[in-house]
Amino acid sequence: MLLLNLEKVLGNLKLNNMGLLKPKGGLINKYKSGGVKDSRLANAGVSGFNKPKGTPNHKTKSHVVVAKEGDKVKTIRFGEQGASTAGKPKAGESAKMKAKRKSFKARHGKNIAKGKMSAAYWADKVKW
Repeated sequence: MLLLNLEKVLGNLKLNNMGLLKPKGGLINKYKSGGVKDSRLANAGVSGFNKPKGTPNHKTKSHVVVAKEGDKVKTIRFGEQGASTAGKPKAGESAKMKAKRKSFKARHGKNIAKGKMSAAYWADKVKW
């Protein structure tokens, strides 16, 4: 009886077999604040759409982002873990690093131009 009342009060949440509250339904869940939050954000551990985050414990990729363009949403992992990239341009940067950055942009230019739904776009923005 108490369990049924609790489920009515909490609306879109339900108790699992371990007594923990879990959202009902698919990818989009409503929370108490009244807003709609996509569970892919929580799964990736990012604070919002198009906000990249480093993943130091991931086996192969250094960053993750949940990219959103229009109605399309996609989780993208990008960047080689442990790679020394050129980073943002710095005053007095070595010629080797300038060449490294230029080479990356030339090699991946076509994929970078595809926009937010490509890993190359995010690698260019965050790492290069």
